[in-house]
Amino acid sequence: MTSELGAPHAAGNDDTAAIATAAHDRTAAGIAAAVSHLIRAGTLPPGSRLPTVREVARELKVSPVTVTQAWRALAGAGAIVARGRAGTFVENTPHPPSAPAASRYQRLHPHSDSAFRIDLARGTPDPALLPDLTAALRALAADGYLDDLSATYLGEAVLPELEAAVRADWPARAERFTVFDGALDAVDRLLGAHVRLGDAVVVEDPCFPPFLDLLARLGARAVPVELDDSGMLPDRLAVALAATSPALILLQPRAQNPTGASLTPQRVRALADVLADAAVVAGSTPLILEDDHSAGIAHSPLRSLAARLPARTVHIRSYSKSHGADLRLAVAGGPAEFLDPAIERRMLGPGWSSRLLQRVLLHMLTDDTAIATVAHARAVYRGKAEALRKALSRHGIHLTRGDGINLWFPVADENAAMISLAAAGIKAAPGGPFEATDHPLTDHLRITVAALPVNDIAEVARQLATAALAEPTYRRVRRG
Repeated sequence: MTSELGAPHAAGNDDTAAIATAAHDRTAAGIAAAVSHLIRAGTLPPGSRLPTVREVARELKVSPVTVTQAWRALAGAGAIVARGRAGTFVENTPHPPSAPAASRYQRLHPHSDSAFRIDLARGTPDPALLPDLTAALRALAADGYLDDLSATYLGEAVLPELEAAVRADWPARAERFTVFDGALDAVDRLLGAHVRLGDAVVVEDPCFPPFLDLLARLGARAVPVELDDSGMLPDRLAVALAATSPALILLQPRAQNPTGASLTPQRVRALADVLADAAVVAGSTPLILEDDHSAGIAHSPLRSLAARLPARTVHIRSYSKSHGADLRLAVAGGPAEFLDPAIERRMLGPGWSSRLLQRVLLHMLTDDTAIATVAHARAVYRGKAEALRKALSRHGIHLTRGDGINLWFPVADENAAMISLAAAGIKAAPGGPFEATDHPLTDHLRITVAALPVNDIAEVARQLATAALAEPTYRRVRRG
């Protein structure tokens, strides 16, 4: 690597010593401030390679985690950039932090009042189709479960009875189970425990926007792998594994958001074979993190990589869409070596997810009325999605049959399509935040059918067909 003046500047003992001398405060903030000062002073010129995290940690006699936190802060400030195995470098042209820009998730759900008569943008279940939470609380009170709520901070993070209930139909034998405050909390904590600055993480393309936001905040590199109706394409995954040696693979095994894709047995075998071949070269298989976000309302049987690679897979099952987002509960199961770091770190914060809410969930998972309610919701969502697909086909638009509550809808121009729908009083989610590549071949919208009134399906299909062909009224350069 060369500096802007053309003189090579590789990381060396002098740089490590300079950082040690400048870092009077050996906290992450102090180390970040010291390196920032050295960059501004020209001691670490643009383009120079920084010492490794372990080298700095050894010199400063601090934990590598502390140095990693400092490196993340510097990356977020635009002072340094991680380039995978090549190392971490001072930016040639330091730039202001990108944090003030709206995250993908904020772009998907802007904080504004909705004046739309039909909202297809939320990505959430229909509240009218959720099991009755108050009925569960009444049943628990009648059985005396609310009389012995413990005030202790000790005890298991997951109720033993709940663990037994989920273990019965878990996709593979799991060494450890725990409960998090929803699927995103689980993904966030597991990424934080196992992904470091500059790490490559394989994601689906398109991808659930918060995953991309989380990786950006960690300073990790999202490596997109294209999907079809059966999930990640094995040949594209093989290319990604060979090119990047990722630390982690993040995917949704069924009813993928936004496409509705679900893994098949054949695809699981093919992906497992690709991972096995790559492991021979790399020496190990990346951690696989599965987010089964639509458990309960998905029609597709669960096909999990845990069945083939149980020692490298953490599976997350969320109950937000099936039983209610306000439960804030998701169960994670897998190898102890991957779950224990997140569990131990969580004990320094919230500690555990409410055992009261866990007991409410347990009741709903075993109560006949609640089970029937979830099954009814699953059938209603399936019926709405099929009705909308059929209505669109009458307008010459043919979408493949996915699963879950979302449709991935191709359009000629995202912005023009959203304007066309807005004029008809219909709100849709832009496809841009889901796109993990810079130059998608086709624009899309994400359409959520969960709360779509049945009587409006024909009209919505007509408006979607119009929006699909809408062209911008201004001239622009195509992204693809």
